[in-house]
Amino acid sequence: MAETTTPPPGTSDAVDWESLRQRAVELMERAYAPYSRFRVGVAGLVDDGRVVAGCNVENAAYGVALCAECGMVSDLHASGGGRLTAVFCVGGDGQALMPCGRCRQLLWENGGPQCLLMTPQGVLPMSAVLPQAFGAEDLRHAEG
Repeated sequence: MAETTTPPPGTSDAVDWESLRQRAVELMERAYAPYSRFRVGVAGLVDDGRVVAGCNVENAAYGVALCAECGMVSDLHASGGGRLTAVFCVGGDGQALMPCGRCRQLLWENGGPQCLLMTPQGVLPMSAVLPQAFGAEDLRHAEG
């Protein structure tokens, strides 16, 4: 696995995007997608320098399929926790793929507004990918 650098919040050039893309492609090739044949892989840089990754896992009951980002977030917590600082999600062509809405929420929860995401249009912070996001602060506010 390639050496990683922990980027300061909001600093895209400190991230080895190609290394993240290569890890995401590796995981995409391991995806279990017998129904849609739409394989997805994702890799994320953690604030301590670790790289976590995941792939999509389909199920005959389509609604219980797991997105690649779900596997990555599980890997994040299973390997010690922390915060995501940069994420690269790819489709079967190895190019950047925008996460679905549910997964954008997962990335927000585990990386926050400064987490960087490689998108088909380039690197964006989660605050631009999921503006006005719902998060833990909303729950604290509701408690009163």
